[in-house]
Amino acid sequence: QVKIQFESRENKTYSIFKAIVYKTQVVAGINYFIKVQVSDAEYVHLRVFQSLPVENQGPRLVSFQTGKTRDDPLTYF
Repeated sequence: QVKIQFESRENKTYSIFKAIVYKTQVVAGINYFIKVQVSDAEYVHLRVFQSLPVENQGPRLVSFQTGKTRDDPLTYF
């Protein structure tokens, strides 16, 4: 679900879209910070919000950072 949202906002498609590592932050739902491999050497960081189950909504891409490497730390943004 998030891949489609990301590709739509970036206006390009990715043949590789592999989550490498993630962190969570509990708010009124959960923020997921996810490092995703999109090519052999390129990574992106995604912030995805998952609302509480009672709201019955899927994950939503809130923001992202492009141009990351495998070694870049995954931090709040």
